[in-house]
Amino acid sequence: MTGWRSQWHLVLLNSLTCGLEICVAAGITYVPPLLLEAGVEEQYMTMVLGIGPVLGLLFIPLIGSASDHCNSSYGRRRPFIWLLSLGVLLALFIIPNADVLAANLSWGSTRRNQALQVGLLILGVGLLDFCGQVCFTPLEALLSDLYRERDDCGQAFAMFSFMVSLGGCIGYLLPALDWSGGLLSLYLGGQAECLFSLLILIFVVSVLVTMKVSEEPSSTLEPVLSEPGQCFPRSCCYLFQCKLRTLKSGPLMCLLRTCWSMTPAIYRSYCHVPRVMRQLCLAQLCSWMGVMSFMLFYTDFVGEGLYEGVPSAAPGSILRQRYDEGIRMGSLGLFLQCATSTFFSLVMSRLVHLFGSRVVYLSSMVCFTISALVICLSKSVLLVTAMSALTGFAYATLQTLPYTLTCLYHKEKEVYMQSSKTKKVHTNGFTITRDSVCLTLNNGPGDLNHKSEISNGHVSYSGDEPEYYPPLHQNGAALGLESEDFGKRGVGLDFAILDSTFLLSQVFPTLFMGMIVQFTESVTVYIASSAIFSAIGIYFATHIIFDQKDLRS
Repeated sequence: MTGWRSQWHLVLLNSLTCGLEICVAAGITYVPPLLLEAGVEEQYMTMVLGIGPVLGLLFIPLIGSASDHCNSSYGRRRPFIWLLSLGVLLALFIIPNADVLAANLSWGSTRRNQALQVGLLILGVGLLDFCGQVCFTPLEALLSDLYRERDDCGQAFAMFSFMVSLGGCIGYLLPALDWSGGLLSLYLGGQAECLFSLLILIFVVSVLVTMKVSEEPSSTLEPVLSEPGQCFPRSCCYLFQCKLRTLKSGPLMCLLRTCWSMTPAIYRSYCHVPRVMRQLCLAQLCSWMGVMSFMLFYTDFVGEGLYEGVPSAAPGSILRQRYDEGIRMGSLGLFLQCATSTFFSLVMSRLVHLFGSRVVYLSSMVCFTISALVICLSKSVLLVTAMSALTGFAYATLQTLPYTLTCLYHKEKEVYMQSSKTKKVHTNGFTITRDSVCLTLNNGPGDLNHKSEISNGHVSYSGDEPEYYPPLHQNGAALGLESEDFGKRGVGLDFAILDSTFLLSQVFPTLFMGMIVQFTESVTVYIASSAIFSAIGIYFATHIIFDQKDLRS
């Protein structure tokens, strides 16, 4: 995949990725002041911000696996992208207009008006965070479907990471601009209305561009209905004997019915993860916990720890001014982190080609750990800001390499997704296990051989052979062996598991960091914890399967 046309196509394909990140970053950044103005206490505000990640943990595996199986006439991934995009648009409309909607629905009652405003804000925040985060899963699966070769997949997810970082830069900058002085702000009603109107415009354009340039591979399933424009896949019709005749209701009903029918099987698959994915997800979880602990609390650390400000001080006081100045400097550090992540996303494919995935992954996490330790020990604003910018290397790596590795695992399932659990089967007094015997079929029917040694139907075993041979299958069943079947496992489900580690990395710090800081009475614990998590992530990253050589070791 070379040439400027291919790169431009990747940019257009990932435009929704950029638009989503802009809306989530800008929307979530602007939400806390709106919640506080509506009367929500600060301790409950953090709980509201955790609604989206918790819902995402519940529904991401369902949506990821359902997109592997529900083949509508619009494709496998795009119906889910459309539905989640509508949720984001609805949230972007509700959040700035919650007070107006509450006033129209309260019928003059002041208490009901405030309660409705808070309820609508909570609904909008949860919907934006949930739909915005979950929508990345079908987008990642769409990239995997369109770019199956390893090099192409690496470039596709490098561009994905670049667009996420670019969207984060824009999303963090938009709320910092003063929109209240323009004519558009006067017409729309204020800063919030102007900002969210701009976000809606950006998001609609990005959705239309991505949907226009994305052409999913055609389904191999045979259509059941023969009328023009009424083509539905057999799998969906098998689920609920589809008798619909309208094109509009077909994909949506197919989507909903598939999700409902597959829920038990999906969560069983969610619990039985292949060994290579378990090792990758464990390293990903610890690494993300380090990065997200840093990103969530860095500005507060700079304001309280580095500038020695007090957030609860009276407005206009010296302590409050120090804190506000520290918050601005912390925001600059996060912006530089996104800028650095954007740069490393552009050169990620070249780095992997030169040094290999293992070296790039481990070096990024080592760089993050060292940066976090320097930030903990240093009192220099310049040095701390430089180290925060350097953490963008790890942010870009975690958004790229795990997904390219997952694509590699699914492309070569017979190599990477063999089950390590094999039950012993007793036949005529003999015990056969995968570790003790390797069987191959000869040209003649009924003959069993080991390598080139013909044993005339007898089982031969060589204990000196270090190579591994997968179990034979005949008529879909293993010969003498029972093992877990990962062959039907879709890439959407494993992308969902990777995205779940990202959401978990947000839930854990928000639940426990406050108590730890209150116990230690020091905000330096925020950055120290991120360094500890990333160090643990480095240990588990050494066990990731990056290629077939790691399987032998």
